[in-house]
Order: sequence, then C-alpha cells, then structure tokens
Amino acid sequence: MTRWLPALVAVAVFTALVVLGSMAPEHLAEPNLELGLKSWLQSPPLGTDTRGRPLLEYAMQGARVVVFPAFTAGIAVAIASVIGGLLRCVGDARVDGAVAAFGELVGALPRMVVILVVAILIPGTERSLLPLALTWAVLCSPGAMDEAAAVAERLGGARFVEALRAHGFSWNRIFLYHIVALNLRPVVVRQACETITQVTFLELALSYLSVQQNQSSFTHADDLRSWADLLKLGYPSLVIPEVGTGHALAAGLFLVGMVVLSARLGTYAARAR
Repeated sequence: MTRWLPALVAVAVFTALVVLGSMAPEHLAEPNLELGLKSWLQSPPLGTDTRGRPLLEYAMQGARVVVFPAFTAGIAVAIASVIGGLLRCVGDARVDGAVAAFGELVGALPRMVVILVVAILIPGTERSLLPLALTWAVLCSPGAMDEAAAVAERLGGARFVEALRAHGFSWNRIFLYHIVALNLRPVVVRQACETITQVTFLELALSYLSVQQNQSSFTHADDLRSWADLLKLGYPSLVIPEVGTGHALAAGLFLVGMVVLSARLGTYAARAR
C-alpha cells in the first residue's frame, strides 16, 4: 500500500494536468475591466488578471503548452535509460565503447546554448516546446544511460543474463522483467520524472524571459499563455503587497507544485525495495 498510494496520487495529479490542458481555449476571453484583479474568492476558482480575464484560462493554456512535451521528454529519457542498462548486459566491449563515446560527445555540449540555438532555428510560425523538450531529453540521456548501466553492472551484467538463461528463463522474462521491471525501474522512473520537472522549469524560464523583454516566446505561439505569465503577473505583490496580484502568483506556484508533486510521488512509488 505504501507504493500504490503515492503512485495513484501521482497519476491522479498528472491526469488532472492533462485534462486541464485538453480543455484549454484557443484564445483568452474578452477583457472585462470591471472584473479586474479579482481574487479567487471573488471570482473562483483562480481569480482574474488586470483586464478581468479568468486566470483559469492562463492555467489551462499553460498546461497545454508544457504537459505533453514534458511527458514526451520523460519517456524519451526513460527509453534511453533502459537501452543503456540493457546494452551493459550484452557484454560486448565494442558496444560499451560506442555508448561511452556517445555519452562523452553529448555530455560535453553546453545544454542551454544548444537549447537556445534550437529555439532560434525553429520558425516563428511553428514555435512549440516539443522540439526543445526532445533536445533536452537527448542532452540528458547520457547521464541516464550511465546510471542504468551502473545498476546493470552491479547485477553482474552478461553473467547475470547467462545465469538466468541457465535456469531456463526466456529472453523476455530476463530482460523485461528481471532486469528492467525489477532492477532498472527505480532509475528509469526517477530519470523520467526528473526530466519532466526540468522541462517544466525550462519552459517557465524561457517564457518568463520573453515576457520580461516583451518578446515572442520560444515555447508557444503568441496567442497562448504560459504559467510564466501568472508568475510575472503575481511577482509585484512580493515587493508591493498593495498591487493585489498575489492570487496570480499563488496560482502559478500551485500549478508548478502539482508537476513537482507528481514527479516526486512517482519517484517514491518506484523506489527500490
């Protein structure tokens, strides 16, 4: 039960974010200055912005921007981690050398510089977080593969596979069940969850910088809003409480906290016995 409970909560929180993003409108509602800067009590559930538009629409559009690309990047890193662990069980020095060379080459690249180059190369009419998320996943994959390979090495690598084959186990049961499901699972799930969190914060950082500079975002189209817009709207309340935008900051932090909570609970549920 200690594993199932956090797993169910993590899935429920992530599903809520997916549903939130799927319900996102294409455009924000029309301004209504009479409802400007209403709190969540005055205009539930999240209040309104300075023009009277519901912050719930900001939340839905932000979920639409970040959830699917972050999840895709997490899956990509998880697959790379599984591949790294399984290749270590092959017991071929040439394969290990090729994996090490790939890790050194990709690991030497400066991540943020590569991300910015990719962002600049994306046409302005096709801005999306997905290419940046997949690029981040590729840059993170060497570390995930190395950690999974280290776990497989502690198992015995090729000797572990040979021992199970000697006991009559099939290849599917050896690699998919004993190696991946039982031994690599904590590493694979943790690396995937960490990547989801990292991509979320990457989107927030890039969008916040764009909002600060009043420029188009690298991660989404101009008619969409990010969770960074909520943080930007609510930040002045930390300096001047009288501006009345604290509810926007709380909403942005709550949404980011949902992502972090889901990732942490997923990691906890998949921990080693």
